[in-house]
Amino acid sequence: MKRKVYFVSPNSGNDEKDWKVKLQGNQKASALFKNKEEAVDRAVELAKKAALGQVRIQNRKGIIQTEYTYGNDPRKIKG
Repeated sequence: MKRKVYFVSPNSGNDEKDWKVKLQGNQKASALFKNKEEAVDRAVELAKKAALGQVRIQNRKGIIQTEYTYGNDPRKIKG
């Protein structure tokens, strides 16, 4: 089973919606938000619905600052 990874990142193309949620591998954003908190909440909601989900939150410079993983991890090692 493949993990669904959702990225929360700055949206450079829209002045009203500063943050976007995008599923890894998709061309378009799943949703646009006015603030980062709303975007993170939506990404977490989507990741929790997946059997294996992950959220990667970027800062305004595009650097990943936080990751959350949800679901049953198929790996045998802890970490």
